[in-house]
Amino acid sequence: MGTALVPLDHYAVHRRVWRRLVQTARLCCGVPDYDNYVRHMLEKHPDREIMDYPTFFRERQEARYGGRSGFRCC
Repeated sequence: MGTALVPLDHYAVHRRVWRRLVQTARLCCGVPDYDNYVRHMLEKHPDREIMDYPTFFRERQEARYGGRSGFRCC
């Protein structure tokens, strides 16, 4: 006797694929994923305050580029 999988309708499948594609595109462009951050904070650090999106975005940019204005050439 095998385990039966719950069938997903086409809308749910397309929605899941679309969300993954958008997430991948954002990460490729260097845009951090705020939804994953919020989910992680709620699950792993419920006692800590969650940053709002503008603060989160600035903090991630600071971590990535180290406070330098513009991009490095080398």
